Amino acid sequence: MAAKTGRTMHIGELADRTGLSLRTIRHYDDVGLLPATARTDGGFRVYSEEDYERLMVIKQMKPLGFTLEEMAELLRILSAEETAVHQDEDRAKLMEFLEKAVHQRAKMARNLAQADELIDRLNRNS
Repeated sequence: MAAKTGRTMHIGELADRTGLSLRTIRHYDDVGLLPATARTDGGFRVYSEEDYERLMVIKQMKPLGFTLEEMAELLRILSAEETAVHQDEDRAKLMEFLEKAVHQRAKMARNLAQADELIDRLNRNS
């Protein structure tokens, strides 16, 4: 995740850049995964480039079946990694997350292969 810069954006721009809905981003804020960097005087959420990078990691984790708790822990570990505060147990947990991601990706690849086989079968019979 990138270091904070002076550039900020409102939730609509963040949604456009990530392809996620406003509702999804608000949900991640509500559950503590993506708290807004700041709020305007009018109460609107303001996000930084660091928030954008954090949201992209969340977006990458979601299809792999990570729970909200796992996402929070992985984000914490990745954040600690950037500040070079990496404990042995964090390294071990990071390896567990890596193994889970690899396993889930392989499962998704098998499912896609099965879908391709069905599509081929349907094309041959149409």
